[in-house]
Amino acid sequence: MEHRKIIHVDMDAFYASVEQLDNPELIGKPVAVGGNSQRGVVAAASYEARKYGVKSAMPSAKAAKQCPHLIFVQPRFHRYKELSAQIKEVFFEYTDLVEPLSLDEAYLDVTENKIGLNSATLIAKEIKQKVKERTGLIASAGISYNKFLAKTASDMDKPDGLYVILPVDAEEFVAKLPVHRFHGIGKVTAEKMVMAGIFTGKDLRKKSLEDLKLRYGKSGQYYYNICRAIDPRKVQPTRDTKSVSAERTFEDNIYEWEDVIEEIERIAHISFERYKKSKAEDGHTITIKIKYADFQQITRSKTEDQAINEEEVYVQVAKSLFTEQLLNEEGIRLIGVGISNFKKDEEPETPSQLTLEF
Repeated sequence: MEHRKIIHVDMDAFYASVEQLDNPELIGKPVAVGGNSQRGVVAAASYEARKYGVKSAMPSAKAAKQCPHLIFVQPRFHRYKELSAQIKEVFFEYTDLVEPLSLDEAYLDVTENKIGLNSATLIAKEIKQKVKERTGLIASAGISYNKFLAKTASDMDKPDGLYVILPVDAEEFVAKLPVHRFHGIGKVTAEKMVMAGIFTGKDLRKKSLEDLKLRYGKSGQYYYNICRAIDPRKVQPTRDTKSVSAERTFEDNIYEWEDVIEEIERIAHISFERYKKSKAEDGHTITIKIKYADFQQITRSKTEDQAINEEEVYVQVAKSLFTEQLLNEEGIRLIGVGISNFKKDEEPETPSQLTLEF
């Protein structure tokens, strides 16, 4: 497999850092971006807040208990998008092979770049410096020869990190890496691996491909590859939309069927509007997501033979997916509605086993 030069750039505490940038009074203080209500959720936390265990996706009430002097600020996505666009402009000065993952992170393939610089590390340094000069924000960067290693590297020395994993060091690096640090291995899976005696990449490497597929299904192939520092995925400068959705968390739990149907209809209209504004076309599958007060979550889906492009059909299908049997005595705290299975969707590429020359 040909070695590529991949950079993963990840902005440090992006939303919270933007708020501190725009309001200097917040600098050095624990900041959480998100609603400060019983139903609120932390969208991002500053590094000062993280010292108290505050992190993204944490309920705001729990975050406030862990850090009583935590400062909550409402998210300003228009501002985050504005700065994200400026950051991406920096990326495109070096390569057109930019794969954004979100507003605050992206992969760059700089194997062949616009400035003719052979060193990916020097390019990453320049990018970090330009981002800081133009936006006032700090980025961390990981550099390696594939996406998995570059992503892992960017998280090794945060904040303001710059970490390189060379091909000659990759296998040893991965062998020592705890499984919970592997990008693509979630918390629950990592805990199951530890229970099975798999603590590091070295332990994972002892498992056969057949065993990993049996234990973890389609993900088994991916785990087999990454514990050997193999990741053949290319940086994709264009990413097809896989789903479009909208959801709402309620201040008070919903208990009655009529109220749930009313909310599904309201959210479905919002979701459909986003669908029509997106580049996605001819969706066939409608999905509703229900999260109960105890945080248990279910989904229900329906796939139509004909593409769903009429708002009335979209809303009616969404409403039909909820039945009285899905009501819960503890109530419903969140409802989501989305559409997927678009015309251009294709089966995801499954990484094949490869041998790298070192």
